[in-house]
Amino acid sequence: MAYLCAQNGRNMNFDLTQIPERTSQPRTSGLTMVMDKGLSIREAENLMDIAGPYVDIVKLGFGTAFVTPKLREKLEMYKSYNMPVYFGGTLFEAFLIRNQFDDYIKICKDYGVSYMEVSDGSITIPHAEKCGYIEKLAKHGVVLSEVGSKDAAHIIPPYKWIELMKAELSAGSTYVIAEAREAGNVGIYRGTGEVREGLVQEILTQIPEEKILWEAPQKAQQLYFLELIGCNVNLGNIAPNEVLALEAMRIGLRGDTFELYLEK
Repeated sequence: MAYLCAQNGRNMNFDLTQIPERTSQPRTSGLTMVMDKGLSIREAENLMDIAGPYVDIVKLGFGTAFVTPKLREKLEMYKSYNMPVYFGGTLFEAFLIRNQFDDYIKICKDYGVSYMEVSDGSITIPHAEKCGYIEKLAKHGVVLSEVGSKDAAHIIPPYKWIELMKAELSAGSTYVIAEAREAGNVGIYRGTGEVREGLVQEILTQIPEEKILWEAPQKAQQLYFLELIGCNVNLGNIAPNEVLALEAMRIGLRGDTFELYLEK
């Protein structure tokens, strides 16, 4: 007999006590953002079929939307699962540097994409100007803005991260994304993938945890945030084949978090 999980109506296969309460879909915190770097429509549908209850947003990584065959059909498939999808921030920057910001808005409307990422990881945008783009896009949908550089040599001090995040949330971002790239080796991480713990903890003194989406592609990074913030931390850049493994780790059903929620 399958038991119904009280947390969010998911059909769980066993009855286990001492499982932490996860937020329910549609979630506003405890998000899992998946990076789709080129799944076929069938692969994406398989992802939704097996992991849909644990995925909250799908990002079509960097500029892959431009070269994805049958893009409209793929987006329709995700829409059939009520799954929000957005184009990678690099695509936004590609439009912007070509003076095609208005075209970007038209493209998003045409394809029914109401989540939009504003980033400046590849190009330099004066921050007041970036906030202006956030403000304009927020009139058309949900904005996620990315803070942090893709250049490992460009180290942003903690006070500046906080200042940028506050300004972008004020401009209309629903979430601020803490940059890490798909490999998890810049921004909030050192080149080795190690978390810049002092930076993260200082950010959390000023920015609400539920407003930050931490890019955390590596298991050790995911574990760090689960231990620091809890099972309902927002995590992004998760590989499609890692969604169930992450959900198990979130609720203490993987060796790394096995004892986190057990009564002592």
